[in-house]
Order: sequence, then structure tokens, then C-alpha cells
Amino acid sequence: MRTYIPLLLGLLAACSRQDPGAPAMIQTRVKLARAASCESLTRQVQDTAVRQMRFEMDRGGGVYAVPGAANGTPTAAGAPASYSTTNTQVAGVDEADFMKNDGTRIFVLSGRTLFAAASWPPQDLALAGKLEIEGWPSSMFLEGNQLVVFSNVWTVPPGGGMGPGMGAGATVLPCPSAGCYWGWATAKITVVDVTDLAAPRAASEVYLSGYSTGARRVGSSVRLVLGDSVRWPEAIRWWPQYDPALYQDKDKLAAAIAALEDANEAIIRATPLESWFPQGKRRLADGSEIDVGYSCGDFYLSNAPERLGLATIATLDLAHLEAGVSRASIVGEPGVLYATADRLYLATPHWWWWPVAGQRDWTYVHAFDISDPADARYIGSGGVEGNVPDQFALDEQDGYLRVATNTVTLAPDPAGANPPAFRFQLGSRLSVLAPQPAPDGGTTLALIGELPELEAGERLMATRFLGDRGFAVTFRYVDPLVTLDLRDPAHPRKVAELTLPGFSTYLQPIDSNHLLAIGVDLPLTSDGRPDWSRRALELSVFDVSDLAKPARTAQALVGTAWAYSEALWDHHAFNWYRPDAAKPGLLAIPFSDWIEPAPSPWWTGFVSDVRVFSVDAASGITPLGSLGMGDVYIQQGTGQWTWWYRPWVRRSVMSTDQAGTTFVYAVSDAGVRVAALPRLDLPLATALFAKGP
Repeated sequence: MRTYIPLLLGLLAACSRQDPGAPAMIQTRVKLARAASCESLTRQVQDTAVRQMRFEMDRGGGVYAVPGAANGTPTAAGAPASYSTTNTQVAGVDEADFMKNDGTRIFVLSGRTLFAAASWPPQDLALAGKLEIEGWPSSMFLEGNQLVVFSNVWTVPPGGGMGPGMGAGATVLPCPSAGCYWGWATAKITVVDVTDLAAPRAASEVYLSGYSTGARRVGSSVRLVLGDSVRWPEAIRWWPQYDPALYQDKDKLAAAIAALEDANEAIIRATPLESWFPQGKRRLADGSEIDVGYSCGDFYLSNAPERLGLATIATLDLAHLEAGVSRASIVGEPGVLYATADRLYLATPHWWWWPVAGQRDWTYVHAFDISDPADARYIGSGGVEGNVPDQFALDEQDGYLRVATNTVTLAPDPAGANPPAFRFQLGSRLSVLAPQPAPDGGTTLALIGELPELEAGERLMATRFLGDRGFAVTFRYVDPLVTLDLRDPAHPRKVAELTLPGFSTYLQPIDSNHLLAIGVDLPLTSDGRPDWSRRALELSVFDVSDLAKPARTAQALVGTAWAYSEALWDHHAFNWYRPDAAKPGLLAIPFSDWIEPAPSPWWTGFVSDVRVFSVDAASGITPLGSLGMGDVYIQQGTGQWTWWYRPWVRRSVMSTDQAGTTFVYAVSDAGVRVAALPRLDLPLATALFAKGP
């Protein structure tokens, strides 16, 4: 019989035996092991909680912070010949976003509402239906007639304190229109049936403790990665009761803190396992609910120091909704997610516990087999120096995992300072991991090759791997595009670098020898520093056919010094569309800017549109026009925008009909608008969304 409990969390026993004031040592042979028993988990979570509590109080007290989060070709009649979809890192692996489309339908999450628009033919674009989603929806997947929507439902503990949530007396936090800023997060997975576009309906609802940190879909299999923080016992106190005398005598203050730590430890030791994390639930079609508990066998314990928390891979097979959700959970923070069609990697940071001279950043990488659409099975773990900046810094090729990291080392500065002061020594590096048999059985991700330094004193801004080649952009004052030869995994080699003012933040391959980049142009001042007053949004084409001689062959500056695009930091907003390889491709990016001097009222001077460019290795970058929604912004606007409601353009869709005409859709929280190339100034239709709560 399987034993279900609300929390199964652990940490290495060695960590709990260390002096609480000592730094946590990096584990160079990291591994995960299944939980042996629920009793041992109880002891380990209490040990870890005590250690972290003492660390938090010793470093200065205060309340422990609670964390918040291709082209398709349809076969249906009356559909476009081709259309753009969500820009993803790995072919065949979909990524969640707040907008999804399939050529004839566009779905958008705005506020608490899912809006469904019929988008083909373009001139008939219209809002067809909508469905309110519980909580605060953030992203979704589209698979056939099923939408998988992820939302956060916030709960407040009894008394509004730091105690267990979703227990007796817990209530849903009444979020204001400006959003929720604290509380316990529950991730809700709502599967919506959109067979009838005018009447979308919830077909399945699952509630899991934690907040979404990323998701991937391969076919019918959906993987949601969750992070969760502990529900500290409500009786825990993080600072002694106020007494002015304590602050006049440091010995009395230290004694009071030590006594409070001992009292807190007694509370922690008396707190049962089920109080640290809440239980999930699943709502059935008839409205009834069943518990979704954790199983001891679903949890893996790390032998490396981790922050007290939970990282969970939740798997949902859309082909078998009745089976519910399976979970694989490890201690700590979820970190960066990278996935291929059959592997999922979590890169989690080493927890320092205590800063000391010589301390290095370190990342633990855990690999899971996701070839089974209904489960995630642990393979092995490894470690690399530094921190992984984003998903594009990870790439798997022929079984080798390449990892680009930013490195930080603490060095004393100045010597002999009391209390100790530190300076950060920055850098970047490349590591290559490969699965190998572990000495004590199982599999380890062994370090087989590395480049200890890509650029000294600079941090990574963008990374991209193309087969046995790699490209990295670092930045301090200028932007080196570094080329890497990765043909020999054991001996990766830096070949050359191209230095230009500014930096790129995203690299998109447009063919086997050219990269299209978006970034920021920063001309230098006379003393060699970047001049931010002349900043400009920049598009570039790089020729990387010869790794020894990378060259920028095209450049386009867009807008004023105030120009911005969400595509700078979110690749889902970067819409690269090339239905015909024999013709130049199309790039569409959301764009915003300010007219100077701004007219009155102030928001009428705001520019919001989607900018479209023709991009070709031979002919360069050519602007094709813009499709704006400024009138919608002005009509709907008062200037009092919430953090989730931004009526300016954030995404785009491009579709091409059988005759070869391409249509551009501008997508915003306020609605969708469509126009044909090249007359983007003549919209064909607009579907408006009602402003939600």
C-alpha cells in the first residue's frame, strides 16, 4: 500500500551535521536518491528547517521571503497554407505562452479570462468565445481541441501569518486589480475543451502546491515544473520581541537571538511533516474533488546543499486525463528548465548558506527521462561551475549536454576589513557533461570537457548552439560575439570573437550559416564607455560560415532611445517566419516607443505596434511597415494599467494563404488586429477583448 502525505522533502544528512555557521560545501559528485521512508523524511526536513532558520536569524533576522514565477501546415479546409507558431528552442518541444494559435484560431490569456478568436479568413477575424479562469492565468498549450491553461491561485494562511496554507481556515486571497504580491501559491492546471469555439468549457481541473516556473509539451504529454516554499510553523518568530535595551547591549541581543533560535527549533521538531506543504486536489467532471497527495516513492533526496523548498516535475497526459497527474519531486529550487523530446534537465543553484572568501557559484544539473508520456524518471546528476542564465545556455547534442554559465567568485576586499568585505570576480565559461556509470551504481553526468573562460569580467547576454558549433554574446562595455568549435566534446575550443558596441540578447538561426539577433546598440563615449543617451533597439545579421571570421553583414536600428520590445528578453515574442526557404524570411516583433515631445494626455504619445521586417542573408534587413493598436490603447486607456493588463502589442501571428499573400496579426491584452502585407496601415478587422477584473 502506498502512503500519501502532503510533504516529502529532504536534504543531505551531511549538511545537517555541519556547524550552522559554516558555509555549505559544493558537492562535486551530486546525486539524487529515492526517499527511504516517510519517517526519515520527517527528520531530514526538520533538520534542514532548523539549519536554515538559524542561518536566516544569524545573518540579521527578518521574515523569510516567500517567492511569487515553427511553422505549421494544417489539413483542414479553409485554413492558411502556412502560419507561424510559438517560437521555441527545440523542434518538436512546445513551450507555454499566453498566446496560442493553429492557423484558424487565436487564443489569448488577458487578466483572468481566456479569449478565443476565429482568425481565418483574416477579414472575418472576430471574438468567438471566452472563459474565466480561476486564479491568475499566465500561460498555456494548445493540442488539437484541448487548451492546457496554467494559473496561480493564491491562498492566505489562518491569521494571515506564516503558518500552513490550504488547511482549516485558509481562504482564497481576494486579489485586487493590481494583482497579488504575497501568500501561498497553488498552481492550477485547467484543461479546456475548445471544440466549440463559442463555448469553451473546463474538462479537467487539478490543483498542485507551488507556482509554475516553466512547462514543455511533446505531443499529448505536458510537463509542468513547480517551485514551492515551505509553510513555516505559524509560531516561529524571526526576531526577539522589541526591547530598546537589547540594541544597547550586543551581548544581550546575541543571547536573545540564540534563545529564540532554540525555541524555534523546538517548534520545528514538534511540527509534523504534513504541516510543511499543503495537499493538492483534483476536481472531477461532476464537481466533486479528490485529494492529490504525495507518495514517498515519488521523491528524490539530494546529497548536495539545497535551500529548503520543493521542485516538482508534474506530468499530465492529455490522451489519458482520467489518470490524473504524476509527480517527481526533489528538494530545493527548480532553477532553469531545458528539455528535448525525451530528456528534461533542471539546473539548480548551489546554496551558499554563508559567504566566505573563495566561495564560487555552482550549479547542479539533474536529468530526467521523459520518453514515457505519463511519467518522468530520474537518470542522473552532475555539476558545473557558475550559474545558468537561461534555457538557451543549455543544449544537448548526441548525448552531450553543453552548459554555458556566468561565474562569480567572492574575493576579500579590502584585505583585513572587519567585518569582512567582498568583491565579485565575474566571468563566463562552457562545460560539457555526458552520462557515465557512477562509481556507486546508477548514472552520473560527468564533466568531460570545458572552456574555463569565455570572456573574463563579462557576463553572458545570449547563447545559441547549432550542432557542433556554439555562439555566445557577453557584455561589459562592448559586445563580443564568441564562436565555439564543439566537434570534440572533450576539448571544446574558442575560435574567435567579433567585438561591437552594445549587446545582443537573443540569437535566431535563419539558415545553417547565419544568425539573426535582437539587442541594443550602445555607441561608446570618448573614454570608451557606453553612451546610454544614444541607445537604440538593434537588429543584426551575423555570418558565421567561417568560425574564425564572424562578421555582421546587416544592421537595422529601430525607434528612438526610448524604444523597447518584449522580444529583447522573451523569445516567444520574437516571430521568425519563413514558409518558403527560397524567399527572404519575415521577422515580426512587438514594439513600443514614445513620441517627443509627448502630446496631452501623456498616453497619446505612446507608440504600440508590431514591426515587420524582411530578412535575408544576401539582401539584409528591410522594414516592411507596422501594424498598430494605438487607437485601442487610447480608447481603452486611462493610464492606470495593472501589471497584467497592457493593451499595447505583445505578440504576433503571420499566416499565408494559398495565393501567397501573408497576413499579420497584432496580439495584445486588449484584442487582436489583422492586416495584409504590404498594406499594414490598412487593418482588415479587429477583435476587441473586454477589460477583465
